[in-house]
Amino acid sequence: MGDLGQYTPGPAGGAQARKQEGQKWTLILVRELRHSPEKVWQALTDPAHLREWAPFDADGHLDKMGTVKITWVGTGRPLEITVTRAEAPRVLEYTDTRWELEPLGSGTRLTLWANIDRRFISWGAAGWHVAFDVLDRLLAGQPIGRLTGADAMKMTAWHRLVAEYAKQFGIESPIWPPGAAQEP
Repeated sequence: MGDLGQYTPGPAGGAQARKQEGQKWTLILVRELRHSPEKVWQALTDPAHLREWAPFDADGHLDKMGTVKITWVGTGRPLEITVTRAEAPRVLEYTDTRWELEPLGSGTRLTLWANIDRRFISWGAAGWHVAFDVLDRLLAGQPIGRLTGADAMKMTAWHRLVAEYAKQFGIESPIWPPGAAQEP
């Protein structure tokens, strides 16, 4: 296990928010990883790998079409998702999430599309930014440990990332805790 105390995420980047009607917007986050598509695919689909970096646990493999239960870290509530597309090692789709893996030299360009409540799109971008950092280090054989949810939000750098992504998306940063700015 690496030292989370030594970890500081870099600046916000590689993301956009597609604004749509309604509550959900699409977060598109692109990251260039120095690992092969096959290695990244395994990290995206194998429950043991997901437990090391992703903000959720899965009760089964995501590498084939079908139903799997995931539990977002800190919620304790399983959520049933349906894998609708699994084309190793290129495309993975389930419920409201899509991953694309493109070979890039000896590495991979990883693109995530995730539908997120528009009020928290900058949080989603910051959370996946940190998760991608953890993933990259894990695949390099230098794991620093999962850093998600409340643990990620304790970092000063988390708040910086949320503000940077909010600015990039042209929105205000969400207020935490919800309702904190409301009059009693």
